[in-house]
Amino acid sequence: MINRHLPALLRRALRPLLDPYRRFRHARLIHALRVSVGLVATILLTTGIHLPHGEWASVTMLIVIGGLQHHGNIRRKATEPAYGTLIGAAIGLAIVTQQSYLGWHLLTYVLMSSACGFFAYHAIGKGGYTALLSAITVFIVAGHGDNPMSDGLWRTVDILIGNVLALAFSFALPLYAVYSWRYNMATTLRECAAVHGRIIAGDVVTSDTHLKRMRKLSASLVQLRGLMASVSKEVHISQTELDALQRNLRLCISILEILADTRPAGDDSAAMEALRQSLQVEHRFVRRQRVAMARALRDGHSDRLQRSGELYGDLHAQAAYPALDGYRMLTRQLVANVDDMRQRLATTAPRWNFSHLPREDKPHGPTPA
Repeated sequence: MINRHLPALLRRALRPLLDPYRRFRHARLIHALRVSVGLVATILLTTGIHLPHGEWASVTMLIVIGGLQHHGNIRRKATEPAYGTLIGAAIGLAIVTQQSYLGWHLLTYVLMSSACGFFAYHAIGKGGYTALLSAITVFIVAGHGDNPMSDGLWRTVDILIGNVLALAFSFALPLYAVYSWRYNMATTLRECAAVHGRIIAGDVVTSDTHLKRMRKLSASLVQLRGLMASVSKEVHISQTELDALQRNLRLCISILEILADTRPAGDDSAAMEALRQSLQVEHRFVRRQRVAMARALRDGHSDRLQRSGELYGDLHAQAAYPALDGYRMLTRQLVANVDDMRQRLATTAPRWNFSHLPREDKPHGPTPA
């Protein structure tokens, strides 16, 4: 985050690195650089103090943050390996101990297989990542039961060091999931507005352009769903509330699909004009609300969400072409859904809306889960 105590000149110089939107746009590059620097630090530390089997610290670093960009995920994934490391190391050391004293290879193999079978049973379901890493750590520490006790202890230390360093580097230019969620949500809302505009204007809805836009909207829903768990942990918005916002967005896209199918034929210009005239208030309301939500999410101006944009006019006036009443009803349902989404965003704004530009201060932000 940008420190408000930094001199103005230094703020401007560091803005490309400190502005979360720019970090969001270059997230993959930043993630790659962070992992690379973290691995260099791990190698230098373990080789500098001549730590035996130091490569396991680097392996742990990759396991924890190699495939995870977002800060909320990293904290969770670093805690799980820590538990898995301790559990697996304790069992591995116990197996090495009995092998050293008893020397029964068959018993060693049975114990290791049984322990890993137990972890495999629990690897399917909640806590599966911890169970899987426990099984892996058993073999890292004990080998096939013939590792010296000293090797097992050093490998345990290496893995714990890798966990600590991974957590430390997760704070370097952190890529918070809440920003990805906000910017992707804003982009999706603008895309919905573009699709709605095509439908209203009478553009062809069977063209490759329209179908490509709809596929993009569906893909955005999947991407946003994958961010929700991390967003919930980072800014403490309940999963239920995030689900409700996701439902609002999903309904918006579904209604657009149905509107495209129930719209008058493209060559029926009289029917299209009648619809535009009878629903111009609703169309204007939906457009303004989508733009307001997108700007609030993108730029942090959540005060826009407090403006309800009241609907004026007789919403129940009947126009010509009564056969198209279903289209009008769907449009008004879209209005209600968009307004409900605006209210939900306004309610949760104090959680997700912390500053990301130099001119703003940070009232709230991600806190440790």
